[in-house]
Amino acid sequence: MDTKIKICGMRRQQDTKYINLYRPEYAGFILTGGFRRSITAETFFELKGFLDKSIKAVGVFVDEPISEIEKHYLDALDVIQLHGNEDESYINKLRAIFQGEIWKAVRAKAPEDIESADRLPVEKLVIDSFVEGTVGGTGRQADTNVIKAARISKPFFIAGGVGKDNAQRLIRELSPYGVDISSSVETDGFKEKEKIRSIISLIREET
Repeated sequence: MDTKIKICGMRRQQDTKYINLYRPEYAGFILTGGFRRSITAETFFELKGFLDKSIKAVGVFVDEPISEIEKHYLDALDVIQLHGNEDESYINKLRAIFQGEIWKAVRAKAPEDIESADRLPVEKLVIDSFVEGTVGGTGRQADTNVIKAARISKPFFIAGGVGKDNAQRLIRELSPYGVDISSSVETDGFKEKEKIRSIISLIREET
């Protein structure tokens, strides 16, 4: 199975142009405020307008009130990725109003954390590194021993420090559904065309 690619943290029009050019399967937008790559609803809709329709738009939220998601984003997203402490009740309420896929991110501190997320009523997991006091976006690699020790039934993405130097090894070692890439394709905090081209080429060559 070909490993799917998600480039996360779209912030500028040129980011979207790079994505359209090199065609990862998913483009991620941080839609909860307060994070380095967060964007407003207005910016999201501007960028979404440039995004090739064959690339799925993933909205990333951290403990966002469902009313806010419903107000702004329901019809514009293909996937909602939950990156906070959202529980089964929250997910079921969201499921009742959203037609696309719901993914749950989990910080891999212990196998039990992953297994707990795996039991939630979501389509896929995003397994990120555990860094105390953060919810993701650290650029640090997840502990592969923790991931391998977990019993996982759902397709999952590997996130956290995935880059040219480790992407092929992680794919061979963990056989993920996909990889979630952000900081490794940035220079000075912004997406770079050549880095996006290079890692997508490398991953597709591998898989």
